[in-house]
Amino acid sequence: MPAASSSAAATPATSRGGGRVSAFTMRAVARMSRARWFIFLRRVYQYQNGPRSDLGSNPFNSSGWLALELGVIVAQMVITTTVVATSPKERPAWPLRLWVCAYNVGNVLSLPLLYWRHRHSSAAGRGDDPEMHGAGDALRNSSYLMNKARAFLELFFAMWFVMGNVWVFDARLGSFHRAPRLYALCIGLLAWNAVVYSLPFLLFLLLCCFVPVVGYALGYNMNSASVGRGASDEQLDALPRWRFKEPDVPRDREKDDEECCICLAQYREKEEVRQLPCTHMFHLKCVDRWLRIISSCPLCKQELS
Repeated sequence: MPAASSSAAATPATSRGGGRVSAFTMRAVARMSRARWFIFLRRVYQYQNGPRSDLGSNPFNSSGWLALELGVIVAQMVITTTVVATSPKERPAWPLRLWVCAYNVGNVLSLPLLYWRHRHSSAAGRGDDPEMHGAGDALRNSSYLMNKARAFLELFFAMWFVMGNVWVFDARLGSFHRAPRLYALCIGLLAWNAVVYSLPFLLFLLLCCFVPVVGYALGYNMNSASVGRGASDEQLDALPRWRFKEPDVPRDREKDDEECCICLAQYREKEEVRQLPCTHMFHLKCVDRWLRIISSCPLCKQELS
């Protein structure tokens, strides 16, 4: 008997602990879904997978992202120049100094492109109409040329990335000890470019795999970030629930009483259902997930009390 009583007392404590962990996880996920970096990633994904519009709609042309790109370019130029200047006696087997200098030239050529993106994205954000200023053709020509220049520069960086991997990781020569600073610099630049090139794949994994799995497991739509409009656990517990049972005497019922309007499946015997204050009934799991996103009836939009 004492053992049974102690196990019975431990069960509510365990459930309370699990509830606290679930509430903490929900708050953490909701805070992450409202963070600026997550909102920025959603904008990037929507831009990459939706119809492309003007420059102002591109999140990579926002002032914050352009400032970050400028800081990275300037930091790379300073670091590469410093390392090359302080390692005149190093003699690598491959022409790593040529690789680093050409990489630096590419960074210098990126600065005018960066300024052009900032200027034209600012004009698009202000809603300036180039046709009204009589400069529509000139703007289109400059946009065409700058886009071509950007494409060629990206192609150069991609080819130079491959060449750098061949020169740096050629194990036949094994000359790392002959030029440790230059090799370390090249490995760092190659690693940074590898991360940049893998960003689309990482973004796909985050927003197409990780986010839906977490949202489905927690019953929370991270893409809508609507935790402020969702129902709390206390509100859900206060709503009536029971196991569905077909009436003994058939009666005429409305369609929304015959099937769940969320999953469009008919109610089956002993399935858990929940009724809202507006008397509309749904599957328990379906309506709970809905109410955690927005606390109103899916049919009549009546708010929970």
